[in-house]
Amino acid sequence: MIKPYQRTALALEELLDRSQPGEVLPSEPKLAEQLGVSRATLREAMRALEDRGRIVRRQGVGTYVRPTIIEAGLEELVSIESMAASVGLDVEMGDSEIHRRNANPDEAELLGVDKVVEIRRVILAEGVPVAYLVDTIGEGLIQEAVLSREFHGSVLDVLLKGGEPELEYSTSEISAVSAEGRVADRLRVSEGSVLLQFEASLFTKDGELVDLSQSYFLPGTFKFHVVRRVGRR
Repeated sequence: MIKPYQRTALALEELLDRSQPGEVLPSEPKLAEQLGVSRATLREAMRALEDRGRIVRRQGVGTYVRPTIIEAGLEELVSIESMAASVGLDVEMGDSEIHRRNANPDEAELLGVDKVVEIRRVILAEGVPVAYLVDTIGEGLIQEAVLSREFHGSVLDVLLKGGEPELEYSTSEISAVSAEGRVADRLRVSEGSVLLQFEASLFTKDGELVDLSQSYFLPGTFKFHVVRRVGRR
């Protein structure tokens, strides 16, 4: 026998099918009234849909229809904008901050500079925050005029468009982390929510390190894969 929350989940599925990715659903009281169910039953149904990846719930913001999944391989370094374009999805830069400051000891040693530019920004897909990116580069690597006029969210794309320095490869460490403080706030998730983190270093053709980056992605919005060769002994 079908349970009340399962019947409610089916009704919600029909509503989601008529909605656009990224669209905000009505508030819980309105939705419960619309479906003619208790709020307890509605919450149980929404938990089931969240577990299946149909919706995204953000504390203090609301419930969204899950945006289109952005899928890409890890064999090639490309920007989020390029990944999104490959699946026909438009993304844009949300809140951003650009700070010029003295390099800390680690940055000074790795980048070989005294002053750095730190670029923090939120990436939106269909109006919903899906990634929070932080890049630290040496002052002067990208001209201030270029950052103010031509920067739309991707440091990589700006460097590739400029042609100098000639980029060659990136090394990355990938881990699951808990959202904390500023990152949780910018992505509109509860502290402790699980995020996918990339810590990357970008190198030129001459082996010079030019960019240190930290990228935080919402699971379920991004799907990464890699081709692995069979080892031979």
